[in-house]
Amino acid sequence: MTGRILLGLAAAVLLAFLVAPGWFAPVFQPFTRNNAPAIYVQTPIWSLTLSHLALVAVAVAASTVVALVLAILVTRPAGREFLPLARTITSVGQTFPPVAVLALAVPIMGFGAGPTLVALFLYGLLPVFENTLAGLTAQPAQVSEAARGMGLTPRQRLWQVDLPLALPVILGGMRLTAVISLGTATIGSTVAARTLGEVIIAGLLSSNTAFVLQGGLVVGIIAVLIHEGFQALERRARARIGQA
Repeated sequence: MTGRILLGLAAAVLLAFLVAPGWFAPVFQPFTRNNAPAIYVQTPIWSLTLSHLALVAVAVAASTVVALVLAILVTRPAGREFLPLARTITSVGQTFPPVAVLALAVPIMGFGAGPTLVALFLYGLLPVFENTLAGLTAQPAQVSEAARGMGLTPRQRLWQVDLPLALPVILGGMRLTAVISLGTATIGSTVAARTLGEVIIAGLLSSNTAFVLQGGLVVGIIAVLIHEGFQALERRARARIGQA
């Protein structure tokens, strides 16, 4: 109960800050120096927040679809031999720094959201892939036998049994991908993508700690809200399949 109250308060404070950031100027003023502005006004923070969230949503959706397809393919009898290849592909994003992806993508795609989407997409593949793989391969043997006994085809077992049972674990992978992508997206502002990283970078360049705090706190609060939202979905999914 206390956790929900705190989450509600955090969400309310975040909304108030995005709607009327000027109200919070006295809070951030102690973190400025030389009469620097306490609130970032170069671009509306609410606009940057929406752009940031849209970028993350597109990247997470793309990562989830590709990772799900790969995991399903390598858990089918005809695709099991491709599991090592699929693991290598999905691991690339985690082993290749997002900054390096941006550096390679900018000459090809130009500045803007494109290179950031590529970096976030690659970075988000592994959690969803591994969680989906774990969920699909950890099915109780008796459940699979019961599905076969009912005469379900492999496709019917996948959609009616395997994926519903694996859904809580899949949602856990999506949660990790979303939270990681939310924080990583801030570097997109280094290649002219509209993200909350613009506020943080402006603060670093001007030695204005207030700007850095604003960008960081908005990202942090949203990350907590997304994390808790996915956990609520996981609990609901577990309840639907009879898991504690």
